Amino acid sequence: MDQRELYREQLHAFTRQHRAGHWSGSFAQFMEQVLPAAPCQFARSSHQYIWDMLCWSGQQGEDGKLRCTLFADELFGIDDALARVADYFKAAAAGSEVGRRLLLLLGPPSGGKSTLVIRLKRGLEEYSYTDAGALFGIAGCPVHESPLHLVPHTMRSGFRETYGVEVAGELCPHCRARLEHELNGDFLRMPVERIFISEAGRSGVGTYAPHDPNTADIADLVGSVDLSKVAEFGDEGDPRAWSWSGAVYAASRGMLEMIEILKVKREFLYLLLTLTQEKNVKVARFPLIYLDETILAHTNLAEFRKFLQESENEGLLDRMVIVQVPYTLNYREEARIYHKLILAAAPAFRSVHLDPHVLHAAAVFAVLTRLHEGEERDGELAKRVRIHAGEDVDGVHQAEAQRIRGKDRAPDEGLSGVSPRFVINALSNAIIQSHRSSLTTMDLLLALKDGIESDARIESARKRKWVDYLVLTRKDFYNRWVKEDVHKALFVSFEQEVEELLGKYLDEVEAMLDNRQVKDPITCEERRPDERFLRAVEEKIAISDSGKQSFRQEVVRKAMSAYKRGQPFGLGSHAQLRDALQQYLFEQRRDVLRLVSSSKRPDDDVRAKISAVEDRLVDEYGYDSHGAREALNYVTTLLAQE
Repeated sequence: MDQRELYREQLHAFTRQHRAGHWSGSFAQFMEQVLPAAPCQFARSSHQYIWDMLCWSGQQGEDGKLRCTLFADELFGIDDALARVADYFKAAAAGSEVGRRLLLLLGPPSGGKSTLVIRLKRGLEEYSYTDAGALFGIAGCPVHESPLHLVPHTMRSGFRETYGVEVAGELCPHCRARLEHELNGDFLRMPVERIFISEAGRSGVGTYAPHDPNTADIADLVGSVDLSKVAEFGDEGDPRAWSWSGAVYAASRGMLEMIEILKVKREFLYLLLTLTQEKNVKVARFPLIYLDETILAHTNLAEFRKFLQESENEGLLDRMVIVQVPYTLNYREEARIYHKLILAAAPAFRSVHLDPHVLHAAAVFAVLTRLHEGEERDGELAKRVRIHAGEDVDGVHQAEAQRIRGKDRAPDEGLSGVSPRFVINALSNAIIQSHRSSLTTMDLLLALKDGIESDARIESARKRKWVDYLVLTRKDFYNRWVKEDVHKALFVSFEQEVEELLGKYLDEVEAMLDNRQVKDPITCEERRPDERFLRAVEEKIAISDSGKQSFRQEVVRKAMSAYKRGQPFGLGSHAQLRDALQQYLFEQRRDVLRLVSSSKRPDDDVRAKISAVEDRLVDEYGYDSHGAREALNYVTTLLAQE
């Protein structure tokens, strides 16, 4: 089966799954056929439903924290924020007061707030099609309310004793009118159906985006009179003559997203917070309307700080649970964000080859702009970037690194600085201006510099600091990465020479330990062991003069042990010695690398070795031919400066 056939089969399977779960019948049939199987499932609140969805889409980690696969391929580096959101729903589902608070996501632009909410919506939609996520509502109800609301209050205690669950909520005015006028009060005949959450279908998900405050109408949230139906029902106060098109009705049983919530009118905020606290909304001509939904809002820092300055907002703030969603400070996770955005871009953009360090270098620069601006020297800043990425840093113990990443982290870190959009814009400009379908790290750094200098929003002092961060990124990160690549590629290409170096080292060490002469293979003359060569190799891995004897004895013991087992002692037999020989060879072959950019034409042997290094960079390290050549030229320049 080819990929297209497989995909078509997946489409058919999806439609079969979506057809299979439909059910409809009267409330009496619901009580008989559906409810007994799982009474607790059909009496869940919106918070309980979302928490169950998160548990369904994730798994418990070793630390007891929930790991949601829902966010795995979309959100990177904000695990703490995701954990706090999960904790909110866990506490709310357990019935704590947290469930009577509006959840506000607060963070800088392009930090992942909207994506987090979108993933929750998609998770709810998918979950509602599963058996565990089955939802039932009164057919034709504008707020798709639970059929359990049909149980009269006088009979709810008996329902609790019979089924072990509490019925919460009131019948909406629309269904109450239908019950009286169409069914003569016989609630057992009220039609019930399985409902599915759908943002596009305005079922279980509502979204409100603010617009001009002068023209914004609260009817966008709670609806208004439907004049076309007034003539039919004869009264504007008839619930059936009301337009139930407001966002709060669409979100009933699920989630209401409020985009840039602090830009809405104050009356909107009070309505939403009352809905969160009391699960009721008040509309003219109607009694209180019961709505069970989770309100999840997001806003940026500038709007929030402005909101904080107004003392009359204290009561509103008291009814919010605020979760900060900062930029990530882990450059590896930041690079994954760029990779995701590139994959979502146009084919022409995706087809451009990026050298293996382009995204990581851009991410390091972005993280540097997000760190707390203190008096640290460049070396200290570079250390902090590496610590936040989980790397081991010389001189920094694990406990200290944990403090820097955790409680010692400045409170404003990650709340300002370069956004992923800024980096992607610079990357796009670099691709557009390039005449090749290949982009190197240096191309990107220059594009970022151009983006900083041409951005009128950035003040002069900050521009200078950010350009300095680009220099720091190149010196302390890119230079190290590209040298390591060339180093390893060169090492493999000169593998036979390294094997010879290993043999020479072992011969010299054995002679030194046995206190005997070494016979020169060419002149056949005997000489003392070459201490200068031994120390030149050992110093590459920081073996001190006082520790050289024990290191040499260890190497010889391992060689003898391999010999006794009938195994060769090769480069993989001793990791430290292998690294030392790699670095020694790299130093010895600087002259070969310099020939790459030399005007003098290299001989065929040297050219073949350089081609082998380039091929290795392409085949094993993620470069293309242009990027490999540029990397070799760049490393050659660095070596010339040392």
